[in-house]
Amino acid sequence: MRLPTATTAAEMAQRTGARLLGDGTLRITGLNEIHHVEPGDLCFVDHPRYYAPTLASAASVILIDREADCPPGKALLIHPQPFDVYNRLVQEARPREQWDHQEQAYTVGAGTIVAPGVVIGRGVTIGKDCYLGPNCVIGDGCTLGDRVTVGAGAVIGEEAFYFKRTPDGLIPWRSGGSVLLDDDVMVGPCCTIARGVSSTTVIGRGSKLDAQVQIGHDCKIGAHVQMAAQVGVAGNCTIDDWSILQGQAGVAQNVHLGERTVIMAQSGVGQDTEPGKSWFGSPVQEARKAFRDLIELRKLGEKPKR
Repeated sequence: MRLPTATTAAEMAQRTGARLLGDGTLRITGLNEIHHVEPGDLCFVDHPRYYAPTLASAASVILIDREADCPPGKALLIHPQPFDVYNRLVQEARPREQWDHQEQAYTVGAGTIVAPGVVIGRGVTIGKDCYLGPNCVIGDGCTLGDRVTVGAGAVIGEEAFYFKRTPDGLIPWRSGGSVLLDDDVMVGPCCTIARGVSSTTVIGRGSKLDAQVQIGHDCKIGAHVQMAAQVGVAGNCTIDDWSILQGQAGVAQNVHLGERTVIMAQSGVGQDTEPGKSWFGSPVQEARKAFRDLIELRKLGEKPKR
């Protein structure tokens, strides 16, 4: 997420009570977690598995809970609880506020129809000739392109299902990202699309989602993707253009589906897929192999001929 006002590493150290190593003049222009970090971002790390990737990442400033050699061109902020500091910074940049339901808090393009019961948050931008069905919710800061349809009861831009596991329980991350529905997107009734934890959850141009589809935080869905009813896509997935997910298919987090991938109904995807292929089963296999395996399994149950 972008900060409304840039600051420096030295100023951030003073603000958070952290100890500064490295270049205190580095400007911090955003807050980000490791999957989407960019130059100018502040990132945090508090787990040995992620020390090396975070220190080698594009982040300019890193909140860290132990002593480490500061990479050239970066700054480290050493603090015993980097997650707590990071989460507090996001909450300060994106505080919870009362919904005032005033039209001047958002922008709606010409020709857009807003049905009864629709709730639109602050800073929302809605393009031309859209249709918002009854009782749908468009959360703060979301963007809808032109000719977007959002079905009745859909929720766009609610908090991410993302938690820090601690001995005291599960601590929710404050979601600093947003949602973009590009031109000609259709979102069916009762769909839920989570905002990004630190980036934008994107549904690409012309993509169509049937009823009761769930899209997790920070997903990047390409153009002209189709998803049938009750598909579930976990956080931080990438689904490339022209892919098809049939009914009740599920995709685990951090998975990349190549262009024109087909995931057949009720399949479970836990791995990246190659472009242009069909996949079936749970866990998925290439469909032709999965069907051959099913035929062989059925043969095992047949009685031998006398």
